[in-house]
Amino acid sequence: MKRKVLPLLALGLMLGCGQAPFAQETTVLTLEKSIDLALAQNPFYLASRERVDAAEAKVREAASQFFPSLNAQGLQNLDEKVFVLEFPSMIPGGRPQRVAIDFTRDYQLTLSFSVPLYTGGRLSAGYKSAKLNYMSSQESARQTTQETVFNVKRGFYNCLLARQLVQVTEEAIELAEKLLQNVRNMSEVGMASRLDLLRAEVRVANLKPPVIQARNNLALAELSLKTFLGLDVDQPVEIVGDMTYAPVEVDLEESVARSLANRPEVNQILYQKQMAGEMIKLAKADYLPTIAISGNYNTWADQFKFGKDTWQSFYSFNLVLNIPLFNGLQTPAKVAHSKALIRELEHTEKGLLNNIKFEVQSAYLNLNQAKESLLSQEKNVDAAKESVRVAELNYAEGLITITDVGAAQVALSEARINYLRAIYDYVISQAQLEKAMGSGWKASESM
Repeated sequence: MKRKVLPLLALGLMLGCGQAPFAQETTVLTLEKSIDLALAQNPFYLASRERVDAAEAKVREAASQFFPSLNAQGLQNLDEKVFVLEFPSMIPGGRPQRVAIDFTRDYQLTLSFSVPLYTGGRLSAGYKSAKLNYMSSQESARQTTQETVFNVKRGFYNCLLARQLVQVTEEAIELAEKLLQNVRNMSEVGMASRLDLLRAEVRVANLKPPVIQARNNLALAELSLKTFLGLDVDQPVEIVGDMTYAPVEVDLEESVARSLANRPEVNQILYQKQMAGEMIKLAKADYLPTIAISGNYNTWADQFKFGKDTWQSFYSFNLVLNIPLFNGLQTPAKVAHSKALIRELEHTEKGLLNNIKFEVQSAYLNLNQAKESLLSQEKNVDAAKESVRVAELNYAEGLITITDVGAAQVALSEARINYLRAIYDYVISQAQLEKAMGSGWKASESM
């Protein structure tokens, strides 16, 4: 019995001191902090940065081909077959003489080097191709950054929208419960019918599922945002921020021009075309000879001792000329492949430019539509509030039915929801336009 009491006492002491076991500190998330977390912890974004590092390493690898290569090798002969030479006897009828000759040594050390003098442009083309690939990977990482920032904004605003929709549904059920209480009071004094009371109770019951759904949507939105930010799904968070209408004047032609100049995908295509050009040079270099200087220094001995006259050495320097004569028509095939790749990239570039223009124009139209809808819904909310107030007064005086009051309350909820969605559409359209223009997320880089 004592074994069970002690853990309960310890738990009571922890709760009494205000320290709940296994409690996690709530993380406060603003939009800026959410973006910083995503750029620091999102695995897909981090993978794009690793590809940049890998491409940079490839540049260093290509540059290393310009330098001489120096290699050392040590060899120990474990087994050998000795050559035996047989000499005829100088004495008639005598037995021939056999002499064993060892042409090898048990230990051998070799130092060799090679210096490329002329490679037909292979090394320079390989280096330029690696450098262009590095620049292309940087643009790819910039594209991933823009996509990550946009996804964070969308997830963050989804949380704000879901939270405010919870408030709207809760306010709707509060109005319905208030009306139900008034109907009960009026029913007790004979001023409201049994039918009105039943309708009010049904309306309150019908509004509970939307509240549950709205709260569930908020939990899912927060879970999705935490997952994208690389946070633990059990980590409690507090979303701090508001969706506000900040009017922005956008010039369509200027936006299209900026997008064509700033989008990382355009630069990627440019670098890939230049890489294909370097691949053509690399392929054509197979027609050309190569020249290199190589050398070897060898020393060997029968015993691994560094004594006098134990080791014998020799060296050689060579000028190596390699002339390609026939490689099975591989070179023209490589050239044709690179030229086809350039034509493919040209078609891809044309389609990409059209898609970028469409993306900018689509975001521009959506932004204007959301702006107009927002301005109209803002006035509509005020009118719906006044309609509910008047309807409640008229019902108390017996001028309208409870159905009319419920319709006014429904209209108010719909107006509030439409207003929230209009703000959401506006901020999302603005974020889409910034992404389409290739703008950064910081204030100094935005529109």
